[in-house]
Amino acid sequence: MNQYKILVVDDEEDLCEILQFNLENEGYTVDVAYSAEEALKLDIKNYNLLLLDVMMGEISGFRMARMLREDSKTAKTPIVFLTAKDTENDRLTGFALGADDYINKPFSIREVAARIKAIFRRIETAEPVVNSDIVFENLEMSLSNKKVLVDKVEVSFTKKEFEILRLFLENRNRVFTREEILSRVWSDEDGVLNRTIDVNITRLRKKIGLYEKHLVTRLGYGYCFES
Repeated sequence: MNQYKILVVDDEEDLCEILQFNLENEGYTVDVAYSAEEALKLDIKNYNLLLLDVMMGEISGFRMARMLREDSKTAKTPIVFLTAKDTENDRLTGFALGADDYINKPFSIREVAARIKAIFRRIETAEPVVNSDIVFENLEMSLSNKKVLVDKVEVSFTKKEFEILRLFLENRNRVFTREEILSRVWSDEDGVLNRTIDVNITRLRKKIGLYEKHLVTRLGYGYCFES
């Protein structure tokens, strides 16, 4: 018996039962949800992998995957799409959303089990991530001691300012909406206003000196650190 917990999300009840029965025989703990709406009511961060249909009710599998990837608690949870949408564009969309695999219907249960096992094997054998410094020209962040140096001079940052700058520097040239920043930096807090983001960005710009020109506003979209 292994320790992995899987969530199957598909509106075909018979298929869910087949997957649940066979994967439990493989030693996994398996729960099912018959819609994305039902799945999102669960504590998804407790699952080690999601098997996700694409074509479901109001919230599609693609949309649900995007929501999970934007939440820091589920951003790295492996996702395998099980779907009849089998065009190249569909597959590219799935992988662009961060899918770990994409399996077309109809499929072999043995193949699904083998691909799941391969994903867990990669996780088990992956080298641990070691915190390192993030450097952009003479703007340096030390993830180990939580310090920021601007042109070799240490500058004091609040925890939120530090996490916002880290988010931008680790994802240069990507535009983040205020909602995405809230979900990643204030993931464990409720009632935080968008105005809070703007205030922190303003303070951040002042603290990074000449590098403020790289922290740009995309009107109607959000913020981006351009390299």
